[in-house]
Amino acid sequence: PAAAMTGVLTKTFLLGVATFALLHTGAEGSEMCSCFYIRSEWEGNYDADFSVQSTIRFKGITCELTFDSPVDSLNYWQGSVEMVDSTHFILTNEIYSAEPGDDIEFGIEVHYSGATQPVITGVILNGDDVCDGVGDWSTPQPMENPCAETGMTPYDYSQVLCMSYVFYEAQRSGKLPADQRVTWRGDSALDDGSDVGHDLTGGYYDAGDHVKFGFPMAYTATVLAWGLIDFAKGHQTANQVEYGQAAVKWATDYFLKAHTAHFEFYGQVGEGNADHAYWGRPEEMTMARPSYKIDSSAPGSDLAAETAAALAAASIVFKEVDSAYASQMLTVAEELYAFADEDRDVYSNSITDAASFYKSWSGYGDELCWGALWLYRATGDEAYLEKARAAWDEFSLGTDAVQFAWDDKRAGCYALFTLLQPDTAEYKNSLESFLDYILNEAPYTPQGMVFLDTWGANRHAANVAFIALWAAEYGNTDHTATYREFAETQINILLGDSGHSFVVGYGVNPPQRPHHRSSSCPWPPADCTDGWAQQQPGPNPHVLFGALVGGPSEDGTYSDDRNDYVHNEVACDYNAAFTGALAALVELH
Repeated sequence: PAAAMTGVLTKTFLLGVATFALLHTGAEGSEMCSCFYIRSEWEGNYDADFSVQSTIRFKGITCELTFDSPVDSLNYWQGSVEMVDSTHFILTNEIYSAEPGDDIEFGIEVHYSGATQPVITGVILNGDDVCDGVGDWSTPQPMENPCAETGMTPYDYSQVLCMSYVFYEAQRSGKLPADQRVTWRGDSALDDGSDVGHDLTGGYYDAGDHVKFGFPMAYTATVLAWGLIDFAKGHQTANQVEYGQAAVKWATDYFLKAHTAHFEFYGQVGEGNADHAYWGRPEEMTMARPSYKIDSSAPGSDLAAETAAALAAASIVFKEVDSAYASQMLTVAEELYAFADEDRDVYSNSITDAASFYKSWSGYGDELCWGALWLYRATGDEAYLEKARAAWDEFSLGTDAVQFAWDDKRAGCYALFTLLQPDTAEYKNSLESFLDYILNEAPYTPQGMVFLDTWGANRHAANVAFIALWAAEYGNTDHTATYREFAETQINILLGDSGHSFVVGYGVNPPQRPHHRSSSCPWPPADCTDGWAQQQPGPNPHVLFGALVGGPSEDGTYSDDRNDYVHNEVACDYNAAFTGALAALVELH
């Protein structure tokens, strides 16, 4: 039982221990831990009371006790007792809960037959040593970068690829796994979906906040899977295949949960404005987190088709790894695509809270094409190719794309059509016309970064770099060298060619104050909610390794300002194509 509880809570539990004047000593002068005091004693027995103060919200207690001499038995009426041996006992109470500032109190009765009274000399509560209440145990050690340098030049694309997947671990919602590398995160939002009677735990927090926006999350999963599929060699060289699969699966597991009935899908958990008003860690959230869905009476073609694309792409990733899981995803993908196609509307008309944050300005036509292409690639079913062609024609998708992002998938459609229909010049022409615009007509910063949007400019540069690298590899183009040179230039600017890195924890003068609530919160976490964490001028207490920040203004200026969510926020979609581009560059170096 102790091992089951220790992992995550060791990283998150912080206690202030009450001090008691009454101390007891054992046979060799051992002092009773100050978190216990003996309330009453009689021959061969004593009652002891435990008290500490919690500084975080938690549920469940595992308390490991060490005595300096043998104990015959121990009673703990509020839970269960496991006797490991005569000097080690484990107390468990799965329902005990506390809020910051609450006193954690319980009593025990100790029975012994030796000549001396056994003294409690060690107390580990939920993984933390609380015997004396002082020491380094109360503050987690700074997390080291789990991604080693590889010596790759001019930048360590392999290391940054590893770090990008670490960032996704920092964004995880739900119950964290034992192999979680981001040690300052803990379980969170374990009641998601309870308002509608479904388990909607898991998935990713969108950005520096804690809403689970399904539309950009689905785009993120699709593009991460795309990178794993088409730049598999780069992932293999960097030893990142399994981490990439885990990043995709964290999203797709959630999507499968969110598909709760035929033509019913939950596309958001958390209300945007209420969530954004809270500056704190997700582990301590207490606000309501409503669940929002699309169904036949309130459809969302863009959301359903993008999720279908994500599940179809992921089925390719897992086909040789877990065929049953791949098949399950493909079945749901096909139903969601049918839902998207048959009941048409933009999802923000149904999940109205999303309209202020992730409205699909491009409409749903690009997702209908994109989703059908991924389903065709995954199944080989010609009916999906015909669906993609129909959407291409109906929505005039072959022209006017000026970016590739969570909203607009047209450039992605150009690429997939070029791969899947190599004999049709129209698609290749659209892909090359798009890249010609990016290379020759789009605006650039003075440092040479293509500038496609004020909000999250770095993300857009990385996205088109990925498309260019993909076109160079798979587009049967005469511009291979040009596309690769452009893409490497863009990624190198993000990694340091502008004079500093835009990736947290990497390179020269990287961002230290990303707009990201969880990493900005110090210990104890209670200090986070008083405004200090958002306003203090120093670096975030936790390094958000691998996160790509928003980026500069068009004039090239950038400030590492925690409160500047336009230029210094991070987001799951920011890193998606960036990750694939890094894998492509690993292949080239």
